Amino acid sequence: MMGGMGAEDTTTTTSATARPTEPGGGPANGTRAWTARLFVVGILLAAVNLRPAITSLGALLEEVRDGLGMSGSVAGLLTSVPPLCFAVFGVMAPRLARRFGPPAVVCAGMVAITAGLLIRPYVGGTAGFLAGSALALMGIAVSNVLMPVIVKRWFPDRVGSMTGLYSMALAAGTSIAAAVTVPVTDALGGGWQSGLAVWAGLAAVAVLPWLPLVRERGPAPTPVAEARAGADRQASALRITRSRTAWALAVFFGLQATAAYITMGWMAQIFRDAGVPAGTAGLLLAVTMVMGVPLAFVIPRVATRLPRQGPIVIALGVCGLAGYAGLWAAPAGGAWAWALLLGVSNCAFPLALTMVGMRSRTGAGVVQLSAFAQSVGYLISIPGPLLVGVLYQHSGGWGLPIALMAGLMIPQMAVGVLAGRDRTVEDEAAAAG
Repeated sequence: MMGGMGAEDTTTTTSATARPTEPGGGPANGTRAWTARLFVVGILLAAVNLRPAITSLGALLEEVRDGLGMSGSVAGLLTSVPPLCFAVFGVMAPRLARRFGPPAVVCAGMVAITAGLLIRPYVGGTAGFLAGSALALMGIAVSNVLMPVIVKRWFPDRVGSMTGLYSMALAAGTSIAAAVTVPVTDALGGGWQSGLAVWAGLAAVAVLPWLPLVRERGPAPTPVAEARAGADRQASALRITRSRTAWALAVFFGLQATAAYITMGWMAQIFRDAGVPAGTAGLLLAVTMVMGVPLAFVIPRVATRLPRQGPIVIALGVCGLAGYAGLWAAPAGGAWAWALLLGVSNCAFPLALTMVGMRSRTGAGVVQLSAFAQSVGYLISIPGPLLVGVLYQHSGGWGLPIALMAGLMIPQMAVGVLAGRDRTVEDEAAAAG
């Protein structure tokens, strides 16, 4: 379904595991130490900017709805825009990366995020707001797909730790936006437009480290890399749809994304409707997101040491079920506990990213599996936030939406166990062919 990166680029990715590394983390015979450090800075800053566009809106959703005259169903559509954009634009990432290189595409993605966040509050009307959001989300989408590729290519012997750092930065940006958007809005005069637009400044900073890297195409090939070129050429033609593991990982990614975007889009509103003040509701959402900071570093490192990741999937799912049960029974009384439990459950995201790298043997396989799992996964996640909005509007409460969230956790656990089995998509596709 998705194209690979091409033999010249991808051979360097997988073969680099046989080379020593510099203190900066890059291959000793390839990327210079300062370039490797610049990649680390760029990856972290990019990751910080991959969710504020969404969680800042979640914190101010009621104000945006009132300001733009949205119904509950339209607001549900708005919360479904992120996964829709991720699915549509994520498909473009491998082709763009082949032509321009992953760093150049991520740099352009950061520019798109900056522009979208800056213009969406001020263009006027729901349609203009959606268009500005789509521009920012397009930048997020291509960066989402290419981050595992960049980690695998430039840090092949540190996939677990770099994925953990990247996931920690992503969780930090998510939680910070959720926590401070309301007080920042108040400090800027109370207008939701300025409270949303302020995040464009953070995105603009993330452009800077990628500018010197736009011409980077990957570490220089070594004899070992060239000897393995044939394997990557075969992987570039991989029929990813023939792999059951690829489908299981895509569905797992989609269901965890459904839970994440429902949480980011609606959880603050659930607490507000239960009588929790707006500022506290934003903090509760931030607590949910900030749980990903330490766990996003720990979970990938643990996952890479296990042949099967099923036990981690089950543990995260049980936390999610407990959190939803509490949110249904006593949303205000046990709010902090439910926020913590759902924060642990949302760490299925870094686990899914880690499994993308573990379920493929070659660089081309990583590119295809990342694009396939994320694009199909985000397509699967589109109806969830919209359906929550419809159920909320027509039932007049949160009982049915919360029941939906809990019900989706069961198949998420099942396909996660399947995706966590010790096998590779290349082997499965070859056996099916």
